[in-house]
Amino acid sequence: MRRITKKRYPCVVVMNMAVLPGMVIHFDINTGAGVRAVQQAMIKDRKLFVVSERKEEPGSSAKPSQTGLFAMGTVCLIKQVVKLPGDVLRVLVEGEVRARLISAESGDFLTAAAREAVPSDDWYIGKTVCPVNPEITEDNEESRHNIMARINILRDLLMTMLGYNPQIGKTLTKQFEEAETLSELLDYVAINVPMHFPDRQALLGCEAVEERFLTLMTILQREVDILGIKSDIAKQIKERVDKNQKEYVLREQLRVIKEELGEGSTATEEERYRDQVSRLKAKKEIKDRILKEIDRFSHLHDGSSEAEVSRGYIETLLAMPWDRASVDNRDIDRAERILDRDHYGLTKVKERMLEHLAVRNLTKKGDSPIICLIGPPGTGKTSIAKSVATALDKKYVRICLGGVRDEAEIRGHRRTYVGAMPGRIAVGLKNAGVKNPLMLLDEIDKMSNDFKGDPSAALLEVLDSEQNSRFSDHYIELPIDLSEVLFIATANSAADIPRPLLDRMEVIEVSSYTENEKLHIAKEHLFPKQVEKHGLKKGQLVIADTVWPDIVSGYTREAGVRALERKISAICRRAARMIYQDGKKTVRVNRGNLYDFLGVRRYERDRKNEADEVGIVRGLAWTSVGGDTLSIEVNVMPGKGEIMLTGQLGDVMKESAQAGLSYIRSIADRHGIKADLFKKNDFHLHIPEGSVPKDGPSAGITMATALYSAITGKPVRADVAMTGEVTLRGRVLPIGGLKEKILAAKNAGIKKVLVPKQNVKDIKELDAEITKGLSIVFVEHMDEVLQEALV
Repeated sequence: MRRITKKRYPCVVVMNMAVLPGMVIHFDINTGAGVRAVQQAMIKDRKLFVVSERKEEPGSSAKPSQTGLFAMGTVCLIKQVVKLPGDVLRVLVEGEVRARLISAESGDFLTAAAREAVPSDDWYIGKTVCPVNPEITEDNEESRHNIMARINILRDLLMTMLGYNPQIGKTLTKQFEEAETLSELLDYVAINVPMHFPDRQALLGCEAVEERFLTLMTILQREVDILGIKSDIAKQIKERVDKNQKEYVLREQLRVIKEELGEGSTATEEERYRDQVSRLKAKKEIKDRILKEIDRFSHLHDGSSEAEVSRGYIETLLAMPWDRASVDNRDIDRAERILDRDHYGLTKVKERMLEHLAVRNLTKKGDSPIICLIGPPGTGKTSIAKSVATALDKKYVRICLGGVRDEAEIRGHRRTYVGAMPGRIAVGLKNAGVKNPLMLLDEIDKMSNDFKGDPSAALLEVLDSEQNSRFSDHYIELPIDLSEVLFIATANSAADIPRPLLDRMEVIEVSSYTENEKLHIAKEHLFPKQVEKHGLKKGQLVIADTVWPDIVSGYTREAGVRALERKISAICRRAARMIYQDGKKTVRVNRGNLYDFLGVRRYERDRKNEADEVGIVRGLAWTSVGGDTLSIEVNVMPGKGEIMLTGQLGDVMKESAQAGLSYIRSIADRHGIKADLFKKNDFHLHIPEGSVPKDGPSAGITMATALYSAITGKPVRADVAMTGEVTLRGRVLPIGGLKEKILAAKNAGIKKVLVPKQNVKDIKELDAEITKGLSIVFVEHMDEVLQEALV
């Protein structure tokens, strides 16, 4: 017999949550109605009716009403209430008994005035419900055997589920023995078995035990079927892969699912790669290696990171110019015309390139030279390489090595690293698209090294004609033929290039430009280039011939022509403004108005001394921007025989000064110098421009001559300059940078230059333009130096 009890409870409406009898659960409330319902329950008997809200129909704008709630809910006992920030209550409840919603009304504990003030949906405050007595829902007439049969069926189904999903818990087995009624057992199973809200709400809505049993069995059987399907898929995958390869297992799971759904794979991309391999000009070993990588790629999941790495590797191999070469120019006269058109001077470089072309035409092959151009900045080393590429019809690739300090920049990164890529040599070949380009290794002397390796050591194989036919790049992992690449390296100083690397290259020195060469370059190359660059037409800007020497010598001081080009650019900019803004048709630059374009004269030439003087000698020096003259001065004063050296001299230069003084002391008797002079006097040697560091042995004979002149009181000729290293016995040793030094002497108005005899070969290589007007005297001992220099 069913016994129905009607009672009024404060009500809380929840979303997507069904509370079964015996279930302990918490939820948060942040609505005014829900908070007031909890407060009302705490005032009375701590009993609260919890019911779930049905989802509204799509597009419906109606506010929640009684019809928007499930009919069946649960009367719960409030066990704990915690107040959280933001006026939120966290309520812990325990479900006691099912209850059916009969009707709903506003909270009767509110006053009339308060009820009018609350929103229209505040009927959630109170509900009239009908608790369902558990004894009514239990079928007391059902035989004990039927109940036991249902319990056994439920146990068997749960054991099957536990076989698929042991995480459900084995405490359910013990509950089968302790449960007093079938109703309690069904609710306990529903609470402890994971299931979705609709299923749990359906079980809550079943008042009759038989109906609840059938509903629960349907839900459990469906879950068992799903778990069985998952297990079958897992078994299929386990047969294909090793159980320890987790990443591979996940990939295979996705593959099996795609096969079941009938989706395609990366077959299209694989076919495209194979088609490219069939048309690739390469050796069989290279093609086999690429095909092997394509086979591996075809078994990878399309979206995986490993597939991306493999795809990048395959595309890099397919883009490399394995056996693809360009046809070089065979017309040597055309090549010579192009080189002469683009650059003035640089005779040695042009001759070497034309020789290479002649050998190539005769032998039909010939090894490509490996050339290193060494010279000051701005002398055209980089631009001549591009001109050579044009003359020979070669692809041009420039690789700047300045600041490179990682070996991987040359050899590439190993593919085991994330973000690995080929080295600069391989990338340069790929960008050129042929295996025989001209590759410029710019600033090869600016490389450094650190804990990651030495890039100059990696270049040893690249620049060795005996080894570079099978160059190994760590990323490519296949031999790359560099034997047909024409390498041209550039550097400012040979001293900064490691000796083994320098030994592999044919060194061509690119020396400083003479003033005459600068004039030709400025008028024939730089000026037309800047006129065109600034949008000027021919004849709109005219620079008088008498102005060019002033621009070259008065506003620039360099070995190359970069600063000269900037000065020409400044004149063009000023002229462009005058033509555009002032409406001038032609702008003429002469000595009278040069100041208006470039400002005050920046540099004055070092001139020779006006008169012969005692203790002052003109020396010659090499700098990174060309040659220069040094005026070395010596004073003798009473003292204790000490020598003072000033002018920011380096260690080598100081030692040369001391060697010169020792030589003068050793010949004192021959030249009538009193021995005690060196004990009673101090010697002060100074080189002007003290802020500029100076070093090197080439000023040895100059300092020795200055010391001798100051000690003996004999004047030195003002029109004489000298350079050379001196030994303790007075021998004169050879020096370097002779072209720049001779140019500096000529520009200073020097008439006679003393040069070590062993530098005869260097003087012979100089153009007649440089030595014209100079008397060059070769010396091999200090006696000859003193004879030529002293008045």
